[in-house]
Amino acid sequence: PRSPARCTLFFHAAPAVRGGSVNSRPLADTNATASEGNVLQQLSAQDASFLFMESSATPMHVGSLAIYDPSTADPEVLSEEHYRRFQEERLHLWAASRRRLVSVPFNADYPYWIEDEDFGLDYHLRRIGLPRPGDWAELLKMAARIFERPLDLSKPLWEFYIIEGLDHLEGIPKGSFAVLSKTHHAAVDGASGMHLVELLHDLTPEIEPVPAPDEEWQPDTEPPGAELLFRAWTNNFATPFKFLRVWADTTRSIPRMTEALTSNAQQPFAVPRTRFNGRVSAHRVIGARHFDLDTVRKLRKAVDGATVNDAVLAICAGGIRAYLQAKNELPRDSIVAMAPINVRTDAERDTLGNRVSAMFLPIGTEIEDPLERLRAIRERTAANKSMTEAGGSRLATDYAQFVPAFTAALAGRMATQMPDPQSAFNVSITNVPGPAVPLYSMGAKMVTSIGIGPITQGMGLIMPISSYCGQLVVAFTSCTRMIPDPEHFGACLDDAFQALRDAASSSQGEQQ
Repeated sequence: PRSPARCTLFFHAAPAVRGGSVNSRPLADTNATASEGNVLQQLSAQDASFLFMESSATPMHVGSLAIYDPSTADPEVLSEEHYRRFQEERLHLWAASRRRLVSVPFNADYPYWIEDEDFGLDYHLRRIGLPRPGDWAELLKMAARIFERPLDLSKPLWEFYIIEGLDHLEGIPKGSFAVLSKTHHAAVDGASGMHLVELLHDLTPEIEPVPAPDEEWQPDTEPPGAELLFRAWTNNFATPFKFLRVWADTTRSIPRMTEALTSNAQQPFAVPRTRFNGRVSAHRVIGARHFDLDTVRKLRKAVDGATVNDAVLAICAGGIRAYLQAKNELPRDSIVAMAPINVRTDAERDTLGNRVSAMFLPIGTEIEDPLERLRAIRERTAANKSMTEAGGSRLATDYAQFVPAFTAALAGRMATQMPDPQSAFNVSITNVPGPAVPLYSMGAKMVTSIGIGPITQGMGLIMPISSYCGQLVVAFTSCTRMIPDPEHFGACLDDAFQALRDAASSSQGEQQ
């Protein structure tokens, strides 16, 4: 059997180092308002959109399946009691850990976070055993079953599952354990999610102490509906003034965006309908493949100016092309990928929620030759990069805040119920680099991890990509309706990697 990827899902650049541990800093509050001594943090329009798209078939949480080798840790430290204490000592460093949502009556405004007076850590930490035969197929099946269940929106929006009994996983030390994490997308994006990873890992097997909280945690009393409606009225009154400020920023960006558009002119592209763009089922499939990162770096040199990201997109495109071809469903036009772009400013680095935009990119699935596909991707990503640097990517998130909450909620509900959903893209591909050094949690060395993402009606395939210790992982999350044979999809990715490798070797040999 093929072994899944050996890497962890990292959401941002490699973690900074402070002494011998991963840099851990508390996530700060944003969008906070005060009333009657109560400080409430309101969700942004983008954060709330993930709540509005939530349904039983499309739970909107993100996470990873990480596997650890306990041989580097003290056995006593890995007991259930110690693991609970390890998590409890870090709750104050992650602002979302004890917060739950409070909705505004009639969706007159976006929801708020409050400190949950009924918070109980035991609800969020769960320990289970992997059924026999305890192999990769069984582990991925269990992870998919757990991940397809929506989070309880009346509680803090996260869960961690410790999975034991990993004794027959190819390439994994016997006695290893896994941690499956689930955190709602309303609480984290890629960059802020990276800080959660930092809180739980060190750079050595020694567990670094964490700073004690500055003050004792205090739960909030849920504000009455009348207060929330008053807040909604004042927020809506201030909206025109905020709009003027954003419009001023837009006018300053127009010359740069115009130059980017004219200097990198692209033909308009169509978005073909594929099996990934109908209604998704409630049942998930999870898989991954791993490749040598140095080899991928060499592959990109086969096309002048190509980046590692371009090479990764070419591998994904080749795998998708082969899979659809095997189903006799390959469209004439290229598949269009959506790639999230981190638009956080330095001041927003430690804030909760989402600060992301997106670029839309035809990834060359209509092109048979692997090198020609890579060349086309390089040209298209260069054009999108120019627009991003001109400020265009930030504008979408800036203007989203002016959409009324009632309208956004209605649009989200309609999107989950449409019998024939439409999408502006076919697949979501995220590619974020991770560290080149090993990480440890409670002294146990991380061996491998698979990124897991949400799918939506009309977009039934997401591919989280990351790197760790010289390995590149290409992971995928879909549903049983879109990809009933995940092992075959993974094999298509393997074949695409090998095809690009062979083409690059042949091209470089001819040049010599």
